[in-house]
Amino acid sequence: MARYLGPRAKKARRYNVALFGPCKALEKRPYPPGVHGEKSRRKQSDYAIALAEKQKLRLMYGVTERQFRRYFASALKKRGVTGEVLLQLLESRLDNIIHRLGFATTRFGARQMITHGHVQVNGRRTTTPSFGTRPGDLVEVRDQPQSRKLALRNLEAMQAARIPDWLVLEKEKLRGEVKRLPSKDELRPIANEQLVVEFYS
Repeated sequence: MARYLGPRAKKARRYNVALFGPCKALEKRPYPPGVHGEKSRRKQSDYAIALAEKQKLRLMYGVTERQFRRYFASALKKRGVTGEVLLQLLESRLDNIIHRLGFATTRFGARQMITHGHVQVNGRRTTTPSFGTRPGDLVEVRDQPQSRKLALRNLEAMQAARIPDWLVLEKEKLRGEVKRLPSKDELRPIANEQLVVEFYS
């Protein structure tokens, strides 16, 4: 399945969670989309619940089904709790780091910023949104007028957002560092990662 490019408010209402950032439609109509959405009381199977949890994570991070399966396979091979490792792998994606640091207001915006060549990692320009960062990596906005202007505008818009403790932001230099991998308490996932593990198992 390709990356989702359809109506975002519809998906947010479908899963009853703001997948792509603040959603006014979810506040006004907190029930599933469709003609009978408000009256829908159908009981879901265990499979349907697990599938919904997986879809929430996949849509939130903007990855394809194939990419998500690869992340799960990588998480299985690593030491630790599979669900927690999976979340860490998704959080350490470059597009997510750019969003968390406040250089982009959404993950989609961060993805575009990276593909347009506004970002570099450890001094090298990177145009791959799925680039996996590691502790100690230095992520910065390129020293170009257009790149800096874009990042400063987004930082201003994201002033109220809190920078996670596992990242360090140097606002004046428009750069940040991945200090360490986030813990489960810091991640606060929108989905039950254990159900995702059970879905693939």
